[in-house]
Formats: sequence, C-alpha cells, structure tokens
Amino acid sequence: MSVRIGELARIRSRHPEAIAEAAARRGRRPLLGESGRLMVIAADHPARGALSVGDRPLAMAARPDLLERLCLALSRPGVDGVLASADVLDDLLLLGALENKVVIGSMNRGGLAGAAFEMDDRFTGPRAEDLAALGFDAGKLLLRIDPGDAGSLRTLHTAARTVDEMAARRLPVFVEPFLSRRSGGRVVNDLGAEAVTRAIAIASGLGGTSAYTWLKVPVTEDPADMARVMETSTLPAVLLGGDVGGDQDAAYERWRSALRLPTVQGLVAGRSLLYPADGDVARAVDTAVGLL
Repeated sequence: MSVRIGELARIRSRHPEAIAEAAARRGRRPLLGESGRLMVIAADHPARGALSVGDRPLAMAARPDLLERLCLALSRPGVDGVLASADVLDDLLLLGALENKVVIGSMNRGGLAGAAFEMDDRFTGPRAEDLAALGFDAGKLLLRIDPGDAGSLRTLHTAARTVDEMAARRLPVFVEPFLSRRSGGRVVNDLGAEAVTRAIAIASGLGGTSAYTWLKVPVTEDPADMARVMETSTLPAVLLGGDVGGDQDAAYERWRSALRLPTVQGLVAGRSLLYPADGDVARAVDTAVGLL
C-alpha cells in the first residue's frame, strides 16, 4: 500500500470525525482466534521519542514509511493485530488497515527516552474509556521499576489503577514489566532470570483483580531460564520480541523455544519485524508467524 500523507492530513483537517466513524464501522474479532495464538505487530515506539532502528537514529520518524510497513505486516497471513499509540492507530483506521484485527492501545508513553523523569512513566496515551469508546480490543502498559528512582512508585500506583479501570470494562490489559536501573545516563532493563521473575511477580499482583491482565515478557538472557521464570504466574503471556541485534536467526530460535511454554500465548514484535536487517518485512513477519 502506498501511503499519501497529504490525503491523511486533508481528512484530519477537514473531517476529524472520520476517525471515530471508521472505528465505529470497523469489523471486530475475538482477542484469540481459532488458532488460540496471538501474533501482534508493535509500533508504539515514536510516542516515547524512541525513533531509532540500528544505526539510523530517526528511522521510525518517517510516518508514510512506517505506515506502509505496518500495512504490509498486517496484511500477512497469521498476523492478528497491532499495538500502537493513538496517532498511529488513527492513521491505520483511516487507511482501512484494522478490519478484523486486534487493536491494542499503548497507554503510558510519558517516560520519554533519555529524560530525567523517564521512570515516572505517566499515562499520556489512550485511557480505558477511550479504548472502550473506539471499540478497541485491549490496552498495554509499560511497567519499569527502578528501586533507586522514586518516579517508579507513581508509575506502579497508576498502573494498578489502570488495571482496575480496564477490568471494570472487561478489557484485557497487557502489562510489560521490567526491573530497571540507570547506567551511563540510560535506563537499562535487567533481563537476568531473577530480575524478570521479580518483575512478573510484581506485575501479576496489580489491581483489584487479575482477571483481565496479560503479561508481555522478554526472553531472558539465558533462554534456558525461561521455563522456570514463567512458572512465576498463571497469567496468560505474550513474548516481547525486542531488538534482535545482528543475529536474527538466534532470536527466532529463542522465541521458538519460549513459545512452547504453557502460559505463553503468542508474540508481540515491532522493530525487529518492521525494520529487518535485510529489508524484507514480509519475510520477517512470515517467519515469526511460522514460530507460532
């Protein structure tokens, strides 16, 4: 699909109600389809100011290119839906790319990459009421916990209340938990088995009920630890397909192994599939789907 940014801007300026109208007529589907597995493409990075891919610092800033990659990924067999911020989802609605797809709104993007307040991750994205009003299917929140940063407490408290608000509307919420720390001015997530275990335990206990809570978890530094780590909770989980570095095949093998675990229901991957090293988005997405 060729995306004409001028046409999107024209609709937004003259007919802003077109977004809500597109949401109202969008065909919907269950969160889990017949396969019982979930394959979601993530594109919520720009709203946190995280625009880089590899050695290209502004790769995700080119919106027409990002939308074309997303539309291609969503068109591939076996792809269930998308996770994105409100502006990206609005664009995809106008493009008609969300028909019969799972739509997940990214709820907290206030912890801007590199900011002094990064751990105070305010909920600046869609609220539970917004997701319900637009007929979207779920929300996602990022929960980074740094014991040395008081901003984490505000994030933790707000995350718990958001779990309650989503449950009140019977909307699933995907919680992405990390134990984190600052190193050299950057926030670094600890992917060791003990840290991931503690993060999962904390995330699972948020709110007044966990009935509608899912986990979005990274594969540990040592994939052999994943079976023990995932015994920490009975909540359904999806894998976080983060940056894969230079060895995409090794990353796929880590995902394949973790997808066999009983609580793991699927995969959510973003830059690694939208911006693969060889540039072939369709092949990268099809390979990831094949892992399920």
